[in-house]
Amino acid sequence: MQYKSLLLHIALLPVYISLASYFNLFPSSLLPTSLLPLIRIAETKQRLVALVAPVSFFSTSSRPSVNMPLKFLPRRSEERGNADHDWLKTFHTFSFAMYQDHKHERYGPLRVINEDRVAPRTGFGTHSHREFEIFSYVVSGQIEHQDSMGNTEVLKRGDLQMTSAGTGISHSEKAYGPNQVHFLQIWSLPHTSRLAPKYFTRHFSDEEKKNKWARIVAPVGAEGVLYTREGAGPAPVHSALTLYATLADKGQKLEQPLKGKKAYVHVVQTSGYNTGKALGATVRIGGTRTSEELELKEGDGAYVVVDNGGTTFTLENIGDKTAEVLLFDLE
Repeated sequence: MQYKSLLLHIALLPVYISLASYFNLFPSSLLPTSLLPLIRIAETKQRLVALVAPVSFFSTSSRPSVNMPLKFLPRRSEERGNADHDWLKTFHTFSFAMYQDHKHERYGPLRVINEDRVAPRTGFGTHSHREFEIFSYVVSGQIEHQDSMGNTEVLKRGDLQMTSAGTGISHSEKAYGPNQVHFLQIWSLPHTSRLAPKYFTRHFSDEEKKNKWARIVAPVGAEGVLYTREGAGPAPVHSALTLYATLADKGQKLEQPLKGKKAYVHVVQTSGYNTGKALGATVRIGGTRTSEELELKEGDGAYVVVDNGGTTFTLENIGDKTAEVLLFDLE
């Protein structure tokens, strides 16, 4: 039995090394070159896991009918993976690092939604990525980004930074200034492998998101998408993913047509770190041609299955606080 246990830990060694490097338990610059192949093996395993077909959340008998073009499955805030590393307080919508749940591996091209709070003067040390589209949505505070492409930038509320990792990049992300930074780190799977690494930044003011949907990320080649480091309009992504953001005030009801076969909605936890049942801003989601509805609070999310094309998603703020919400339109 002890022999089998030893073999198991040896087999998992690449994963342990990769996780330790990611969480900066030791600087990646100090890693012996002999360990680099093990890290590449770990990254490959993680990539293979991400490519596994997502779990079907709806049985055949419960699939939406012709009269039910949208179907919702809640992803409650308190059910997300979470960890408190002192310097980092984090939630994981999908399997990530030490949190693994086969029911929540990915959804379409969407692989990671981490809601992170990083303490002042701390952060993620230099670590590497490949074959992912990685974007950061800053909620509050400031974060300093540095990478192997020579980019150094301080991001603040309203900023969106997108890194197309492609064949491989190394970067660090650290809280800048005296305050905690609260941001969402989102990963998606690119539709094309071995892309050249690229870096993009965009800024969307609160006014641009106030009581309307702002398109902040969209596929390369889509209308209004500029393939430039900086510029107006949404950041480009090499995935079948469009991301919208809004700040919906009390009583406001918004509509957004969905073009993909599925969607995911997330209510940002703006009222403070809370590992318990969701509180704060409250919204009701539904559709223009469905009786299906679901109530969500801060930190909650929901999987959305779209049965028919041309369906319009609706969101209504039924609470007494402004709700910051992200909506992913997915293939």
